Amino acid sequence: MKKIIQIVLLTFLLLPNFVKAQTQEAGDVGAMWSFPVVYEYDEEVTWYFDLSGTTFLAESDVYLWMWSPSEPDAGNWENSSEFAKLTYEGNMVWSKTLTPTLYFSKTPEEIAASAGFWFRLKDKTGTLQSGVAQVAYTNFTTFYTDNQLIKSYPSAPTLDKGISILFNSNLQPGFEGATSVHFHSGLNNWDVKQEYQAWLPEIVEKTKLKDLGNGFYKMDLIPNEYYDVPDGYVMNNLVFLMVKDEWAATTPDHVLNAGEYIPPPPPEFRFFPLQLSKKDFLGIMRKNNEPGVNKLVYTITANDVILTGEFTGNVSEIKGFVNLVTPLQNVENLTSIHVLVKDNNNNVISDTTIPLKTVD
Repeated sequence: MKKIIQIVLLTFLLLPNFVKAQTQEAGDVGAMWSFPVVYEYDEEVTWYFDLSGTTFLAESDVYLWMWSPSEPDAGNWENSSEFAKLTYEGNMVWSKTLTPTLYFSKTPEEIAASAGFWFRLKDKTGTLQSGVAQVAYTNFTTFYTDNQLIKSYPSAPTLDKGISILFNSNLQPGFEGATSVHFHSGLNNWDVKQEYQAWLPEIVEKTKLKDLGNGFYKMDLIPNEYYDVPDGYVMNNLVFLMVKDEWAATTPDHVLNAGEYIPPPPPEFRFFPLQLSKKDFLGIMRKNNEPGVNKLVYTITANDVILTGEFTGNVSEIKGFVNLVTPLQNVENLTSIHVLVKDNNNNVISDTTIPLKTVD
């Protein structure tokens, strides 16, 4: 009988579903974006993943597990390879830099014909994983045939996010036979400039557009990094013109109006109910948490009784209840409790005394 039990247990341990059952769900990946904003499949790109709404910890090792267009790390779910490791960027954002054709060992045509970039994010051993997600891809090939001189992705840029600007030099007289094209530009009607200075090699390189072939070019930048603006700078527009070689020809000035910046709502913290006795449950809730805040840690002091604990949640909400009834039932002459609440970064959220109503 003992041998039969051992065989049954061994069978369960070897079943993939049994292993999968040990994996914890960390929650869904939040915002995702790329730089460049638009790119070809054989072009290097950096993908960014916001995990502030998950239970992944800041600065922890996170790995990319993909199965479409191919499965580069196949067979290593319980021990992810180093090439699949993401880079922590801060504020609960991780990144992965890759060239799709190389990473997936696929041609551009094979990637285009696939189901897209499907993945999970996980810890090294596979015990913690995100929900299934897809990296969106913007196909910009219609630009080659739509007879537009300039097209930007997005059409309304923001200060701290990337922008890709496409240029069809075939539609601009004087750009025939260009050996290079450069970006002469500024913010807020040239308030902050990045001029094209053909006699400075580092500026020549910084302002140079990527040659896509057949007279098509692309400029990729993040405004607050490219223009090195001070903290608090407000971007209203991006103005620019394209320059052939050493000012042999230029386009007219172009203006891209900036997108509206909508700041996140401020955090909201509260206790409930509004009136509390030692025969109640104390509710603690915080909404609109900062990136990386996924836990509230409380210390409640009631005369000589100290209660401690924690609640977990995500950026949108962390909420829980503390049972005061049992631990405080024998505490005499209790008129108030002191409640200290901190987040998982040890920041004080609330340090207050709550009066207790008298009950029979």
